[in-house]
Amino acid sequence: MVQQQIREIGEKKHIALIAHDYKKKDLLEWAQYNRGTLAQHILIGTGTTGKLVEETLGLPVIQLQSGPLGGDQQIGAKIAEGEIDFVIFFWDPLESQPHDPDVKALLRLAVVWNIPIACNRASADFMFSSHLMSEPYERILPDYLAYRGRVIDGIDTTPAPKPEQDEGEQPEE
Repeated sequence: MVQQQIREIGEKKHIALIAHDYKKKDLLEWAQYNRGTLAQHILIGTGTTGKLVEETLGLPVIQLQSGPLGGDQQIGAKIAEGEIDFVIFFWDPLESQPHDPDVKALLRLAVVWNIPIACNRASADFMFSSHLMSEPYERILPDYLAYRGRVIDGIDTTPAPKPEQDEGEQPEE
């Protein structure tokens, strides 16, 4: 059985902004309309999307790699590390992408870690109009300890406990 934990997301959220080429115009129009709300949060964007949002809105955007060059994987890693609170990903369902496996992995990680994800203007509008955008939120996080400790072919996969450190002691490399 998966146990649950709570992670509080503060009023200022870390929002990932991603858009495929044929959806960038939609995302930019949506972002202009929601500039006031976006300005209250920390924005992270992949490649060209991040650059265009920053130029269009005049707001700072932490810019990662382009999606096909690893940006989607960078966002996924930030989700797994708890550094992303919300994803706005206008992806193109009619266009095959060279990095489709990365796109699927990013979407999967958002679901695994219970991250709100808007994939089109309507879902982004509904989520952004929520009172939860401007107040703290307690996000339920699954505890995957049981999953990490499962037995596979007679092998116990429980992670080894991390050694405790004294204050000031540097971790071993």
